[in-house]
Amino acid sequence: MQMKDTRTIAAPVPVVWAALQSPEVLKDAVSGCQELTGNPEDGFEATVVQKVGPVKATFKGVVSFADVVEGQSLTLVGEGKGGAAGFAKGEAHVTLEPVTLDSGAEGTVLSYDVDAKVGGKLAQLGSRIIDGFARKMADDFFDRFTDAVEGPKPEEADAEEAAAEDTPNKGWFRKLTGR
Repeated sequence: MQMKDTRTIAAPVPVVWAALQSPEVLKDAVSGCQELTGNPEDGFEATVVQKVGPVKATFKGVVSFADVVEGQSLTLVGEGKGGAAGFAKGEAHVTLEPVTLDSGAEGTVLSYDVDAKVGGKLAQLGSRIIDGFARKMADDFFDRFTDAVEGPKPEEADAEEAAAEDTPNKGWFRKLTGR
């Protein structure tokens, strides 16, 4: 299965690059992630609980970084095993390019190209279900990643303040880095 897409993030490249390396941001961005440990140099280990069609499983996996060009691009290489549910493995090549937003602020165009494979019971579900699930996971990841980096839009800020305290804090990573 292959996917390509781009996202424009309202934050400068160094902030987006730092967020891609942050275990806290990555854990929050992966839907169903129970645990994520490690670092970019040695790789990350993760435990993720997902339901794909009728198959629900706990996946234990590893993700490492390859072909790293500081501040510009990297390849995420990952593999996860979900017991009887099967396995998933693949790579995602991610590139970052600076862009000037309509507001005049610095932004980043994040592009990704994913090649992934699944096996076991997951593969038996059929490509339509798997491809749809993969697209949903990628969209959800980048929505959550973008929220952590850039925070709420001004019109959303008032609604955010009124929201319950148990919701994720949008823009927390960018506030933390002060950029």
